Amino acid sequence: MNHVTNVRGATTNLGRQVAPGPRGIPLLGNVPQVRQKGSLVSFYSQAHREYGDVVHVRMGPIDQYLIAQPDHVRHVLVTNRQNYWKGVAMERVKLLLGNGLFTSEGEFWQRQRRLMQPPFTPRGVTQFGEPMVGLIQRTLDRWEAPARANAVLDIGQEMMTLTMGVIAETMLSIDITHDDVAGNAAEAGRAFAYMLEFISRQSATAFSLPLWIPTPANRRFNAASALIQDFLGGVVRERRERHRRAGPQQHDLLDTLLNARDDQTGQAMDDRQVYDEVITIFFAGHETTAQTLTWLWYLLAKHPDAERRLHDEVDRVLGGRAPTLADLPNLPYARMAVEEAMRLYPPAWIFVRESYNDDEIGGYHIPAKSMIVLSPYLTHRHPDHWERPEIFQPERFAPEQVAKRHHYAYFPFGSGPRTCIGNNFALQEAHLAVAMIAQRYRLRLQTDQEIQPKMMGTLRPAAPVLMRLERRP
Repeated sequence: MNHVTNVRGATTNLGRQVAPGPRGIPLLGNVPQVRQKGSLVSFYSQAHREYGDVVHVRMGPIDQYLIAQPDHVRHVLVTNRQNYWKGVAMERVKLLLGNGLFTSEGEFWQRQRRLMQPPFTPRGVTQFGEPMVGLIQRTLDRWEAPARANAVLDIGQEMMTLTMGVIAETMLSIDITHDDVAGNAAEAGRAFAYMLEFISRQSATAFSLPLWIPTPANRRFNAASALIQDFLGGVVRERRERHRRAGPQQHDLLDTLLNARDDQTGQAMDDRQVYDEVITIFFAGHETTAQTLTWLWYLLAKHPDAERRLHDEVDRVLGGRAPTLADLPNLPYARMAVEEAMRLYPPAWIFVRESYNDDEIGGYHIPAKSMIVLSPYLTHRHPDHWERPEIFQPERFAPEQVAKRHHYAYFPFGSGPRTCIGNNFALQEAHLAVAMIAQRYRLRLQTDQEIQPKMMGTLRPAAPVLMRLERRP
């Protein structure tokens, strides 16, 4: 195969159009440019601006094709999805999440999806509404003291604590604020954050050393992995033993996994598979929602008109009482604000696929075994589909606006059969959290700094989002 870069409209010797892209150097490809830009987010953004909607880049020996047009997103994720799989890029993610639902493929993935789907349907997640409200209420009560003291909070850390508490209680029936658990949960959270950062760094390098080589980074990664396995693996083993002795008792997500049987084969999951699904849901489930909420409070603090409209809505609808799930349809602006935050700063800011066979996207030849990088971050800001895309404007998600827009111009949870299984859970949790927090507090940035996004597995703020709580009347 001939690969031509930085020449728009070039052709191979077979007459095929080759996608343009930045010129790289032998062996390393475009890796030095990523380092020069400071982040993969900045590099991809500039490449899209300079070379268009299909960009050929090289990360070491790997050919990547960055795509941003909604029609092309649909092509890869839906209409020609048989030609694409998650590919070898998932091998690094498997170091973190094992062979869970996010990383598995083929018939095995289909079986796991069938087993796990029921509690994650729109109706299924309603069973978690009451515990979600209770945990958010506890966070609001805990904030009373720092609010009175005019203390500064790292709102990102606060959202991580909140969402970890929600997933721990609904999935594992664990109260992470309890003295016996709090320390282990906090350590596991820090360990997972390091592992995310480690894998993110590896994804922006041409070559990586095997984990058995005792570099300082590898040793720390292996120690973090062992800590998480001890924490969550212990929960799974203890619950399995309780099942053997007395049968299901908790009726939470972990019980659902342990009890699940394939409709076609009657087969259950073994302990290792249950663990891989638990770590995927536990960490991916709270990390992404926490980042969405963190970015939202930052954006609302920067846009007082939107904040005022949110406050007016929750005051009018709730009148000072705690919400129930029945109130959520009457709180549309809160939901629109969540969706707009995910548009600007989608936690899962890229999705990766690998092509089985040759293909064509946007008129350009895509060779077999190429890596396709779909970026919600870029598509959500595409000027062909979003007016003034850099501006925070929740009204974009009013039903009449959504109806006019290309369906694939917005895909924070992916699309097609592999749409994130936790999307209904995450949206319900975020909707409740925004309504309840805005009802009691106004969040003020300590300084008027502009915070840039940084890839650390998810799209996190590059600096702590430091805020003060102002108690609302």
